[in-house]
Amino acid sequence: MKLSVICPIYNEEKYIVPFLNTVLQQDFPQDDMEILLVDGMSGDRTRQIISQYIVDYPFLRLLDNPERTAPCAMNVGIKEAVGDVIIRLDAHALYPSNYFSTLVDSLYELNADNIGCVLNTDVLNKTPKTLAIREVLSNRFGVGNSSFRTGVSSACEVDTVPFGCWRREVFQKYGLYDKRLVRNQDIELNKRIKRGGGHIFIIPNISCTYLARETFKALAKNNYGNGKWNILTVYYTKYFNSLSLRHFIPLAFVLSLLLPVLLMPLNVWFGVLALMALCAYLIALGSVSLAIWKAKRLNVFYLLMSFLTLHLSYGWGSLMGIFKVIGLKIKSK
Repeated sequence: MKLSVICPIYNEEKYIVPFLNTVLQQDFPQDDMEILLVDGMSGDRTRQIISQYIVDYPFLRLLDNPERTAPCAMNVGIKEAVGDVIIRLDAHALYPSNYFSTLVDSLYELNADNIGCVLNTDVLNKTPKTLAIREVLSNRFGVGNSSFRTGVSSACEVDTVPFGCWRREVFQKYGLYDKRLVRNQDIELNKRIKRGGGHIFIIPNISCTYLARETFKALAKNNYGNGKWNILTVYYTKYFNSLSLRHFIPLAFVLSLLLPVLLMPLNVWFGVLALMALCAYLIALGSVSLAIWKAKRLNVFYLLMSFLTLHLSYGWGSLMGIFKVIGLKIKSK
């Protein structure tokens, strides 16, 4: 059985060495696998570093992705892959040595169409600020209740998993990644599989570790994009259930603050509603942050800022996504 592992990359100089080291420590036979690193024409030292590794590890391959988006990178990799099983990786993550072998074994044992595991969150550089960001990105109040973040005690069916492991024929049956989707392409593919009667499982016996952004600016930029592409994903796919309800909660939060303020000239009570919504959020925010401080002694200010940055940037991104869709509809007329 041959395994093809695909990883979209772009300007990963900071992360590529620890990522490759965990890949090279896998217990899956190297003679039976290929690692396809699909690069969006990086402008830093990513390509040079990979080229040095290829000299010693010829099962590593560097492919070009001139379109520079993750779904296009995955499609390039899938078309080049020779394996019976395909695994997707992210260069911002670290993987245990039995990651490949456990996913492949579980894929066949469960007769799954896609399989994944719990995603832990960590940071490369540990400071009071980055530790607060890490905690917020692991907390239900920050990222919701998706199973791959909160964990499971036994293998179970879910609506999506991080990254993924598929038999090759899954892509022949359900199609490749939707190249229009700069974000959410994994979620959309999984929803497509589920709509077609496929089965997606998460397993509890392994986990991988995602390396989060370490500044508020980077956190805001990433989640603004996530929020914006929630709306654009629904627009391009024409399926509201291409995503889950939890993806739109930050938008509802932002709207609960903005709409009453905008409507306040019509009736002062709308302003009262906005104030009530803000107070309710701030009480919840303070309660959660103090509970984390009490349990883990993390910096309360950084916790507050991390939650606020995450929620507001995500919700604002979704709102801008709505305006983007309105613009696209006007343009198409």
